[in-house]
Amino acid sequence: MAYDSGNIFAKIIRGEIPCDKVYEDEHVLAFNDINPQTPTHILVIPKGAYISYDDFSQKASDGEVAALVRAAGKIARDAGLDANGYRILANTGRDAHQEVPHFHLHIFAGKNLGRMIKPADK
Repeated sequence: MAYDSGNIFAKIIRGEIPCDKVYEDEHVLAFNDINPQTPTHILVIPKGAYISYDDFSQKASDGEVAALVRAAGKIARDAGLDANGYRILANTGRDAHQEVPHFHLHIFAGKNLGRMIKPADK
């Protein structure tokens, strides 16, 4: 699948659609989700044209990978989320319900998020 430069995150990166920005550097843009699923719901996206985590992990430079990981931690700390905890989630592909075909991380926080997956039956 080829990268779709018309996706909403590509438009946000280019400044065609506004966002409630919380962080930006050379490689990363982060903003509050317009339809938050938790009291704090921040999207962290690489500025490069990557479709999914799989695409990003194969093609991104070491600098881009490090920038994304460091940015996610800084964003969480700057928002004070490290005190009570937060969840980072990346959906990849159809079965994971990835809605936008541009790799992105969700940072969820602001309430007890509960278990993510039920324990396996033994």
